[in-house]
Amino acid sequence: METSIIISGFGGQGALFAGQILAYAALATGKEVTWIPSYGPEMRGGTAHCTVIVADEPIGSPLVRNPHCVIAMNLPSVDKYEPLVKPAGLLLVDSTLVTRAFTREDIRAVAMPAHDIALRCGSQQLVNVAMVGALLALEELIPLEAVEGALHDHLPERHRHLLDANIEALRAGAAYVVSQPRARER
Repeated sequence: METSIIISGFGGQGALFAGQILAYAALATGKEVTWIPSYGPEMRGGTAHCTVIVADEPIGSPLVRNPHCVIAMNLPSVDKYEPLVKPAGLLLVDSTLVTRAFTREDIRAVAMPAHDIALRCGSQQLVNVAMVGALLALEELIPLEAVEGALHDHLPERHRHLLDANIEALRAGAAYVVSQPRARER
């Protein structure tokens, strides 16, 4: 099995870090992984995205035109990637920043109040991790515990004080989509 994921948002929202943590966690579970970051020259406030591929066997190419899954943390990301998600794929959106209706009916489009979840866990900086938790609850690529371990091992020192809050946000994001029956429908 091979699953391609794009995580996209404004620079500073943690899209690249979310992809790194997902990649580290997948590696720890014995998966094959690629992680490719991309960001505009503006960095914070500009656009940033990364592509992660998680597979059971060696990955032929790290390039992805039509991802299986997209985490879109802002409207420009939804506008860019909704048309590109593979049919029957997943588009996971932060409904706090994206209020427009989805245009496709051949994908699972799930809106979650990621900012609200992050704030309940202690910081708006946790949106990215809450959305990774939701992704893993919907796609079951790797266990949440692997991401918890990756957070423990790879959270930068300047953010170590947010380790427990990151783990709480990860679990809260997963719990949110599990509690939404329509989110799990294929």
